[in-house]
Amino acid sequence: MITIGTRGSKLALYQANKLKDILTEKYSDKEFEIRVIVTKGDKIQDVPLSKIGDKGLFTKELEKELIAGGIDMAVHSLKDLPTIFPEGTMLGGVLERAESLDALISKNGKTLDQLTSKDKIATSSLRRKSSLLAYNPDYQIIDIRGNVDTRLRKMDEGHCDAMVMAAAGLQRVGYGNRITQIVDTEIIIPAPGQGAIAIEIRDNDSTIKQLIDGINHHDTFITTQAERRFLRLLEGGCQIPIGCHAILKNDTLQLTGFLSDLDGKEIFIETVTGLKNNGLQLAEELADIVLSKGGRAILDEIFRTFRS
Repeated sequence: MITIGTRGSKLALYQANKLKDILTEKYSDKEFEIRVIVTKGDKIQDVPLSKIGDKGLFTKELEKELIAGGIDMAVHSLKDLPTIFPEGTMLGGVLERAESLDALISKNGKTLDQLTSKDKIATSSLRRKSSLLAYNPDYQIIDIRGNVDTRLRKMDEGHCDAMVMAAAGLQRVGYGNRITQIVDTEIIIPAPGQGAIAIEIRDNDSTIKQLIDGINHHDTFITTQAERRFLRLLEGGCQIPIGCHAILKNDTLQLTGFLSDLDGKEIFIETVTGLKNNGLQLAEELADIVLSKGGRAILDEIFRTFRS
């Protein structure tokens, strides 16, 4: 029996079952089971992500079980996975990416252009908050935590008038019909890896590595690895407003990076283009451009803010 470790939310279980179905179809001679593990991020629901710190917030407990041999692989939303892996683990592969953009949900069907300072817009992401404030400084942005069901319930009960969340998460758990607007990258650059499902494995387990190699979606792997390299070079996580979005057309990769201060008053958006097989080098080029144009000063200021 091969064990897949996952968080217990509806979205996490969707992702784990999707992985199990793909593995079962590919390897019909093997048996797979799902084991649910509670993470720190699941336990703490009343504190903003940026205040908790994001080092393995949704992954650490899964990784402990993986290293100990309690599970054979861990499935994550790739955007939740830190760019530096614990010793003994590695990214085995990714499934084909779904929608990578963010989505707006509003109680009254208003789009972003129709929302005013009287409307409360909720998000748990500093990236989304700063992007929204850069788009319209009059927006009233408030924090929200919880899984998809919890957030929708909070909005319906009056906590907010609208929310911005990852479109893929909503679509995967059957709430695509609640989406008011898919938010264009001209307004919000997505989180690195958003919309992709990641499989983390032990780096010395050649049997599992071979299984995951057989289902790894190559194009998704190329684009998300480039995005995550940009994130790592900017030392980013959920405490930093950073976005990165890769578009692959034939053999050409277009990579757009976003960095902002916490209020969306100073933003950097840059794009580089090159061959898809040079994705990591493109990410390094992009990071150098953003940092050299003033991004380093922004990062230093944000780090000072969270240390104080």
